[in-house]
Amino acid sequence: MVADPTLQMNQDFPQRLAQYRSRVERVLEKHLELPDSGTPRLREAMRYSALGGGKRLRPILVYMTGESLGASLALLDAPAAAVELIHVYSLVHDDLPAMDDDDLRRGRPTCHRAYDEATAILVGDALQALAFEVLAADQTPAPELRIDMIRALAHAAGTSGMAGGQAVDLAAVGQTLSVEAVENMHQRKTGALIRGSVLLGALAAGTPEGPLLRALERFGSQIGLAFQIQDDILDVEGDPALLGKATGADAAHLKPTYPSTVGLKSARNRARQLRDDAVAALAPLGERAAALTELAHFVVSRVT
Repeated sequence: MVADPTLQMNQDFPQRLAQYRSRVERVLEKHLELPDSGTPRLREAMRYSALGGGKRLRPILVYMTGESLGASLALLDAPAAAVELIHVYSLVHDDLPAMDDDDLRRGRPTCHRAYDEATAILVGDALQALAFEVLAADQTPAPELRIDMIRALAHAAGTSGMAGGQAVDLAAVGQTLSVEAVENMHQRKTGALIRGSVLLGALAAGTPEGPLLRALERFGSQIGLAFQIQDDILDVEGDPALLGKATGADAAHLKPTYPSTVGLKSARNRARQLRDDAVAALAPLGERAAALTELAHFVVSRVT
């Protein structure tokens, strides 16, 4: 059987992802060198949570989008770090007993297991505050661009995005949802921050409001939903050793997911359809879309 040429990944692509990860981890390390204000346990737990590995997809999207539009990596460091700090805060809170009650994250004890619940709550609070401080304090982009980026990140993280999606997720436990309702939940809980990452990269590059920014926003929306559907699939059939966390958690918590709603086959098909729609949305970028196209394929073929 002939391999699908769309699945042939550029051999340099994994190396490029690794370079982006290394870069954002150095930036995070720098921003987490916080002054000693008599809170050593809190600062230690923040570093434990933020510097414990991970895919770093969101900062990668910031870097890749911005570079595709001509921005330097230095210009993209602050928004890349900021979006990852928001993501890590959400994971720390998501793992709490009142939420998903998870014991492992990225192959290590979750923050509240390594420390305690109160510390984990404060870690999430502090990481969220630090994210906006990092964006606001960065003097590289013009002030109006910084305001736009702060607004974009806040919108992605708030009631219209990640926090609202988590509320929908908690309210849906034990219920049977329609496909449309599951997609709405996923678009908010996971998709909004991924879409926001694409927008941060585009805004940092000085992309004005218009067709190109809307095309990139559509790209971010499609891969954000595809990413969460693939996460749902991996929770059913993934390898816990590769994932760094237990599988089957969604079913154990009676959470409606894409596979539980439409089945694994339809979930895979929907993820591929979203990938193809995302790639199609990149048409206005022409050849500049090559890296983002590869990333779209990576999102739905990943095993971690």
